[in-house]
Amino acid sequence: MLLLALDTATPAVTVALHDGSRVLAAAAEVDARRHGELLLPAVDRVLAEAGLKLDAVSDIVVGVGPGPYTGLRVGLVTAATFGAALDVPVHGLCSLDGIAYASGLTEPFVVATDARRKEVYWARYADAHTRLTEPAVDRPAEIADEVAGVPAVGAGALLYDTVFTGVRRDGPEHQSAAALAGLAARKLAAGEELLPPRPLYLRRPDAQVPANYKVVTPR
Repeated sequence: MLLLALDTATPAVTVALHDGSRVLAAAAEVDARRHGELLLPAVDRVLAEAGLKLDAVSDIVVGVGPGPYTGLRVGLVTAATFGAALDVPVHGLCSLDGIAYASGLTEPFVVATDARRKEVYWARYADAHTRLTEPAVDRPAEIADEVAGVPAVGAGALLYDTVFTGVRRDGPEHQSAAALAGLAARKLAAGEELLPPRPLYLRRPDAQVPANYKVVTPR
């Protein structure tokens, strides 16, 4: 097994190679505006560091979000393209699950990422491997009673630390493809079925056709 994992659901553009037992190479760069520019060079770097070629990859793992529309689709389209070109399976994983796995926490906690628009994407976990709720998008004030005092990790928890009062500042802030790959390897080894590589947006994209748009056609 050689997993190529990638995720662009958070401001981190992150890629990793995993052989089923350990991470062979990983790269990450935080820049919310350059997902498309940074992803393929990151793939090239991890392959070069591991001394491998792309055709050695047996499986693709991609974070399916939740995340902003523009960034998230970069990773998903790239994963689908690699899968088709190499004729290998493409597996999806909830991006929040990757952050949870990277936390290593053994107690109940919350993962929250920045959803922009003064909202967060979030979910509750029993431990680093077990999600208890479906991912959701909410304004922090709307979930204050649910998350106050509960251990929390992620950029959303850090951004709204007056609501996420149990925020763990030593925990992961953004996604790590190394953690995503480790979680995928664990699940695949256990015979678990992963998600299809389809985007988990949770809301409509920012760009929309204006309500009063007029179609002009030649006479």
